[in-house]
Amino acid sequence: MAILSKEEAQTILKKVLGFSKADECEVGLYGSEGGNIRYARNGVSTAGDISTLGLAVTSTYGKKSATSTIDQFDDKSLQTVVKRSEELAQLAPENPEYMPLQGPQNFPEGIGYISSTAAITPDTRAEAVLKSIQVCKDANLQAAGFLENTTGFNAVMNSKGLFAYNKDTDVIFSVTTRNAEGTASGYAARGFNDISKLDTLTATKIAASKANGSKGAKAIEPGKYTVILEPVAATYMLENMFRFDARQADEGRSFLSKPGGGTRLGEKLMDEKVTIYSDPFNAELPSATWDREGDKLEKTTWIDKGVVKNLSYSRYWAEKKGVKPLPGPANIIMEGGTASVEDLIKSTERGILVSRLWYIRMVDPQTLLLTGLTRDGTFYIENGKIMYPVKNFRFNESPVIMLNNVEALGKPERSISVESYRSYLIPPMKIRDFTFSSLSDAV
Repeated sequence: MAILSKEEAQTILKKVLGFSKADECEVGLYGSEGGNIRYARNGVSTAGDISTLGLAVTSTYGKKSATSTIDQFDDKSLQTVVKRSEELAQLAPENPEYMPLQGPQNFPEGIGYISSTAAITPDTRAEAVLKSIQVCKDANLQAAGFLENTTGFNAVMNSKGLFAYNKDTDVIFSVTTRNAEGTASGYAARGFNDISKLDTLTATKIAASKANGSKGAKAIEPGKYTVILEPVAATYMLENMFRFDARQADEGRSFLSKPGGGTRLGEKLMDEKVTIYSDPFNAELPSATWDREGDKLEKTTWIDKGVVKNLSYSRYWAEKKGVKPLPGPANIIMEGGTASVEDLIKSTERGILVSRLWYIRMVDPQTLLLTGLTRDGTFYIENGKIMYPVKNFRFNESPVIMLNNVEALGKPERSISVESYRSYLIPPMKIRDFTFSSLSDAV
């Protein structure tokens, strides 16, 4: 019962709304099913299947709202959860930013559901992981990894007549490879809607190559270097930037805030090679076609050739500012070129190849200054060739400054951040004057 069809969800939601006596009522219904397998030291450690189904009822009286949730679906339980949300709403304080519910909308059907991914079995996962483990055994390395597939749906209906439904699938894979001495490490991560695009064998070979290539890392002086950020590293560097929220900018809490007040909408903040957009119908990274405020998600350009093109406005903030609401991005795609990481290396006279970043922390939200560490394969480049592995660095850098120093962008790849478990479509990047502030002995 975890994955309900559009018609099945509609039937339950209509029933729940029929129990409501509040001024306004919104009901959300959500479910997922899937499984995972985890391995370490070249052996499976855990595996399991997960199935969830839940319902949330939000009742409103005037500007007072409250939400109750439940995972039982008999009539008595549904009546109870509605009554509980109404009782709590009458006790709640008024929300000065409450916006009335929206009426009927026309949402197109998303493209994120792939039936073959929904049909993944424990055997499918085991076979994919076996390929990864065998690569590491053959390379005399130890592997630790995780593979998870999920099929999910979300549906919402309210007392004003709005109804929305979305179903999607997802499969994610990550692996860390290390030598027996613990002195060298490699990493790979992949995420797709379509299981047929997941190649754990090739991904693990890349991670194994990074690990065996990292042995005997040399210490070189920190400083400003030309760097090539592989897509995973670029994703970790950029994901703090992707909210594009107008309210944060207006209130002076963002890199998009203008000194003295206002936003930097329309200003050129980055190199003209930089274009970032969201699109629910991108074939490589599809998303839902609606958000929880009941707004349609459409293709939206946020940064156009380095210029801030749009900011997202909630319905409340849009009304306050006298503009149209614009939902925030449900996915992020950054345009690039056709070059591979190898092509970017060949074009580099002197620089550093960064496979991955981690332990990233915000230093200054208004400039987006970040600090963190390289890991899982950092290499010195000279005259277009990787010369030798180098010890890891601590960096202090802002993605905004970084995107002003773009020398070249490669072909975008779908990368997953295991910090947020979100996927992005990001190219490898060649960046000049990237700041490494100190060395690290961590592997």
